[in-house]
Amino acid sequence: MPAARSPADAPLFIVLNTGSGSQDAGHTREVIERLLGEAGRRHRVLPVQDGRRLPAVAWQAVQEARMQQGIVVAAGGDGTINAVAQAVLGSGLPFGVLPQGTFNYFSREYGIPADTESAVQLLLNGRLRSVQVGRVNDRIFLVNASLGLYPVLLENREDWKRQFGRSRVVALWAGVVTLLRGHRRMTLEMEHAGRLRTLHTSTLFVGNNRLQLEQTGLDGADALDQGRLAALALRPTGRLAMLWLLARGAFGRLGAADEVQSFSFSSLRLSVLRRGRRRSRIKVATDGEVSWMRAPIEFRALPDALSLIVPDDETA
Repeated sequence: MPAARSPADAPLFIVLNTGSGSQDAGHTREVIERLLGEAGRRHRVLPVQDGRRLPAVAWQAVQEARMQQGIVVAAGGDGTINAVAQAVLGSGLPFGVLPQGTFNYFSREYGIPADTESAVQLLLNGRLRSVQVGRVNDRIFLVNASLGLYPVLLENREDWKRQFGRSRVVALWAGVVTLLRGHRRMTLEMEHAGRLRTLHTSTLFVGNNRLQLEQTGLDGADALDQGRLAALALRPTGRLAMLWLLARGAFGRLGAADEVQSFSFSSLRLSVLRRGRRRSRIKVATDGEVSWMRAPIEFRALPDALSLIVPDDETA
């Protein structure tokens, strides 16, 4: 529930990823600065051309905002928003979002408009709401985290986007091609709720976004309101069956498939076994960004971790 109005005179420190989405970054910055200037709101735009510098620039924005009791804003896609939120977490600072990505699941979940002008107006007039984030090892995720097939799909999708542009159609076809190439199966040794279980799967997907779960027809959206994360695993199956699952997800019916196992948790610890031995490093995707993590992998829900600027009308 909304808790308080966003500070009306706090300066805004905006981390702008100039490589996110299909919009012209120069025009986006011009719109931001014009609207904030007209409103008489103090602000500073920190542009980032190289995505590898996002964490450093986000940390700089947090330090400056701390000194001036300001607000940190992420302008970009879900990956950019994740990087800035990682720096904001634990600082006690308000967090704002100007969506610039392809899917914008995080911003859409909380009614933040995709139109830059409307999103800037929200920064000026919105309210603060505490929202949950997920954490896997030392990284957070706002939308989802995964291991197995899904990180491979994301890497292939980025290759396709570099060649054919950023769009949902390109993302879909990248998924189809990935599934046709085949995939490895994993054996997971998982510990949660005081129980140890072994799971054979091609991918483990952990969701923290109601909108994404509902659009694909997955169970577990209600668990997010209880301070938990929603997980699903795909039982090992063939390529044609995987394509059928992709189609079911596109039509919002993935949760009803027999090949899908779902459960929820507040914390989960796992290892990946290969040929009877535990792997020391595992490839994990967080909000579309893929990285290697040391095993064992630990997931945890962090309720009320961020103070997000959202629309004054909670039905937005």
